[in-house]
Amino acid sequence: MTAAPSGPAFSVHDIPFSTYGSWFDISPVVAEKTYAEDLHLVSHQNGMHAVLRLVPLDPATGERAAVRVEATPSLLSWNGEGGHVDLAYESPDTVRLRGSGLGISVFAAAQALTPFSGTYFFHDPAANGHVFTSYETGRRYRVTVLSGTLADPAGAQALGSGDRGLDLAAATDGTWEMAIEELDTSRAPYASSAPFDEIVEAAKRGFRDFADAVAPWRSSATPAAELAAYVVWSATVRPTGLVTRPAVLMSKHWMDKVWSWDHCFNALALAPGCPELALDQFALPFDHQDDSGALPDSVTHSEVLYNFVKPPIHGWAFGHLRRRLPTPLGEAELAEMYGRLERWTDFWLTARRAPGAELPHYQHGNDSGWDNATTFDPERVVVTADLAAFLVLQLNELAYLATKLGRHDEARRWTRAAEETQTALLEQLWSGDRFVARGVAGGDTWSSSSLLDLMPILLGEHLPGEVASALADRIKAHLTPYGLATELTTSPHYLADGYWRGPIWAPATVLVEDGLRRAGHHRLADDISARFRALCETHGFAENFDALTGTGLRDRAYTWTASSYLLLAEAHAHRDGR
Repeated sequence: MTAAPSGPAFSVHDIPFSTYGSWFDISPVVAEKTYAEDLHLVSHQNGMHAVLRLVPLDPATGERAAVRVEATPSLLSWNGEGGHVDLAYESPDTVRLRGSGLGISVFAAAQALTPFSGTYFFHDPAANGHVFTSYETGRRYRVTVLSGTLADPAGAQALGSGDRGLDLAAATDGTWEMAIEELDTSRAPYASSAPFDEIVEAAKRGFRDFADAVAPWRSSATPAAELAAYVVWSATVRPTGLVTRPAVLMSKHWMDKVWSWDHCFNALALAPGCPELALDQFALPFDHQDDSGALPDSVTHSEVLYNFVKPPIHGWAFGHLRRRLPTPLGEAELAEMYGRLERWTDFWLTARRAPGAELPHYQHGNDSGWDNATTFDPERVVVTADLAAFLVLQLNELAYLATKLGRHDEARRWTRAAEETQTALLEQLWSGDRFVARGVAGGDTWSSSSLLDLMPILLGEHLPGEVASALADRIKAHLTPYGLATELTTSPHYLADGYWRGPIWAPATVLVEDGLRRAGHHRLADDISARFRALCETHGFAENFDALTGTGLRDRAYTWTASSYLLLAEAHAHRDGR
């Protein structure tokens, strides 16, 4: 019998080891841009917190063993000359570990314990387990020894600073095994659900089923598809705290939130194969829509932020989403989404239009999603062309939904608003060869070298041909061998690692590629898609990429990058007839 494929190998330095539904991962990344020497159990409840340090031990010396770390979606291993330690997820909140020839040290990551911070450690006689309680996560981490020789634990019931944890060595047969659970206050003593090898096989099947669902089209021509699927699968968490639905976090590194435009790209990638999960991704920020109709800036386990918003790409996204779903949405589902999109649109037409203004404005670059783009250098409270273009598409989507729901008067109102917004966009912000931005306070206008100024290409077939062609020509100037630089590389403001002032970003790529294709510029769209796919296949799924070298930057396991690869790779595979 042929063994089931284990899935793609990856480096835990770049991508954390985790599983679908879990709120913790195993990784050396313990804080923003902070890498520890050892792997840690890192929880994302109440923020990102390294809770436990996991260290393989040389049985001869009792010190850290020399090992190499290897990972696939179902199994993490520390391999050394004298033996190995394996770790697999038994469930979203439980990992099993076993060792042969090497021991294991499980210690609290933080030494200091105060009345308000740190990790307390004790033996729980009722469960016959050793428990770490974390102030930072508000959760408990219970270690149950299944076999092996346990040394005297260090720091049990101790207060103040010090080491807290335990060492486990092999029994007479040369092996040991343990379980680590993340739990709330209490649960029944741990009982094994299956032997370790069966747990690994179940994890393989879980990931394989997901990959088959979201990327059934994958082939040797899309070599990064399985790893992209793993990045999305492993960053998905179960509903807990303020996360009202199963949610794909942007990352299980430090970008462990759902931002209110990032979620759209994950929803689109999931739609054909995991429609319920896709709809959950799209709806999650709308669960926190405020009384004004605004979406929050971000949502995570214990925090919803409203100090900024994100751009209204949701009409564009929902139009694509409903077309990608395997089964059409029913009237009740369309009506619910119509109401939510209506309130989100009314927010931009009321709270974000100055008196007498026809076009809405951003109040900061953060509202656009392009936080520090050079478009916002002269002023921050700004009318921009990308915002107007997004709103036109959202108004058109509302008109479509109103028609489907039999609300024909409302459909005509939305269509009229879309036409008026597009007319104002072209009359007020099109200079004859480019779009400009306008300050709300004084009415000054300016242009920049940012790709943001070219985002109205997303209007696609709605644009006059000469406008679309002019935008396409300017977009070409942003192309590097790796994709679309967010700032012209010849600009004096270009920065290799300047966030939105140079690096290549996945969402900009997907939006531009879609707009160009709908505007009839297929060759350029094909080129952009090919370069971005090659970039991911070579450099992974980072938050963004150096436009001149392709090097991954910032958070190295970003789901909207992985989902964008899946979207572009799927479309390319279908165009090629595979």
